[in-house]
Amino acid sequence: MATHTLSAIPTHSRWNAAIPPRLTIDAGDTVHFECLDSSGAQVHPCMTVDEFQRIDRGLIHAITGPVAVHGAQPGDVLQIDVLEVAHKGWGWSSVIPGLGFLKDRFKDPFLFHWALDQETTASLAPAIVPLRPFCGILGVCPAGDEELRTRPPGAFGGNLDVRELFTGATLYLPVQHAGALFSCGDAHAAQGDGEVCINGIECPADATLRFHLHKAQPLAGPLVETPAAAPEGPCWVVVASDADALAATRAATSRMVDLLVARWGFEPVHAYLLCSVAMNLRLSQVVNEPMVTVSASIAKSVLPARKLFGA
Repeated sequence: MATHTLSAIPTHSRWNAAIPPRLTIDAGDTVHFECLDSSGAQVHPCMTVDEFQRIDRGLIHAITGPVAVHGAQPGDVLQIDVLEVAHKGWGWSSVIPGLGFLKDRFKDPFLFHWALDQETTASLAPAIVPLRPFCGILGVCPAGDEELRTRPPGAFGGNLDVRELFTGATLYLPVQHAGALFSCGDAHAAQGDGEVCINGIECPADATLRFHLHKAQPLAGPLVETPAAAPEGPCWVVVASDADALAATRAATSRMVDLLVARWGFEPVHAYLLCSVAMNLRLSQVVNEPMVTVSASIAKSVLPARKLFGA
């Protein structure tokens, strides 16, 4: 179980199985990822909005990787333990014409700079915003040979913007290619559900992740295990993305039913009832067009303790 460090540069901003791995590791290894902010270090703390409008948007999201995992094959599950995500003291948020949930209302470009303390920021007075850094993008390379932009999330993970993926969380992803070809980045020091203006607090960060491999395990899409430190307590979270928000919501709910049946032995109709009385649905992001991401969560306290995948 070795420990590795992967520098941010060179980053990549497309999913493509032809990109050679920058690092190959064994299951059980830990990797310290250096991550630029989502602009690829084009934004800086003194930047004006006029300068911001001229950045190269083809460089977004500037993620770090890929990392290949020995022995990973399609049909396996890659487990990613988020050991730590640490911001570097500053961040930014923006309004970009034509993007965001209220793009018809907020049409003018805007750039805001945040000074970050260890656990909060008071930059947007009188608000005091708590910080809970996480990587907006955590993903394996999607299936197929086509080069894809990093903006839409999917079954492979990617640009999920699920704010529960902070320090202490565990993410499970279905492997799509030999080696898994994992990358991460697009760190946010804080983000609300929905990420409505198009950004969280975008920031450079260091992410320390540990990887495990579960052979020949069925998994339809991202699954999150949140830590005890989560505000709502530890939960199981099923994540689904679709161009139709209701379709994503139905998919997340149906997958939660399937999880309860497969791992806790519920009858399907009983699992459905449990979802109706104990499951929480939330919009994790509504701005990564054309995809909306929905998270369905059930508190661990509701269910018997269970390890879903073998070591």
